[in-house]
Amino acid sequence: MTLTTLQLSDGRTVVLQDKGVGPVLVLLHGVGMCAQAWAPQIADLAQDYRVIALNLPGHGGSDRLADGARLPEFVAWAAGTITALGLGPVNVAGHSMGALIAIGLAVGYPELVRRLAALNAVHQRSAAARAAVEARAAAIAQGKGDVCQPLSRWFEDDPAQHALRKQVMDWLGAMDQRSYAAAYRAFAEGDDIYSGQWAKITCPALVLTGDGDQNSTAEMTRIMAASAPQGRAVVIAGHRHMVNLTAPAQVNAALRDWLERQEVTT
Repeated sequence: MTLTTLQLSDGRTVVLQDKGVGPVLVLLHGVGMCAQAWAPQIADLAQDYRVIALNLPGHGGSDRLADGARLPEFVAWAAGTITALGLGPVNVAGHSMGALIAIGLAVGYPELVRRLAALNAVHQRSAAARAAVEARAAAIAQGKGDVCQPLSRWFEDDPAQHALRKQVMDWLGAMDQRSYAAAYRAFAEGDDIYSGQWAKITCPALVLTGDGDQNSTAEMTRIMAASAPQGRAVVIAGHRHMVNLTAPAQVNAALRDWLERQEVTT
């Protein structure tokens, strides 16, 4: 996978992969991941679309945000990057933390978003789940957390997934601790910032997860999709959090269906 490092007009450095020709699809990965985590989607969708996979701030060579940045700052970064690249309105798909950023874009910058896809997104965590994720964020900030700890929740104990799990572990292990902690804090505190504003997302919206994802649950997925005027929920059986890697054919088919849906003006 060939990555491109760009110096934007405001001085920021952004690393991305840009492949294909056609309508633009921007991909936003999750905490500790990178543009390469979208490899199965890029390989397929770049045959018909211009696919731009961004490395989030502090990931894969992209500049960090200022200390204390929370989800709205990541959303503003994405909006600024899309604008600086001369794109928009674009199709935007995000996974996990990237899904929260994509949702924020659709709410706060609707002029930049033609369609929204939120893969494995969290939505209004329970009090217990919130306490657990915030405790983990605090531990990571103190250098005490194991960044690879979620892997057992992200993958099935299936030999067919062992190579993928190792690749994801390597991406997590390569992360700068400070950048990981900052992004994880924004993720931990970000699930309810835009959660009450799905009715404002009037573009075609795909919300997708695996039925084995313990934190980005099927129930959350269906609630989000039902709250958007043009929302559609897809729950893939037998897969967990890294469903775009473990079930690429099904995810790609869902994304193609979403990309081909006609936009209904309201």
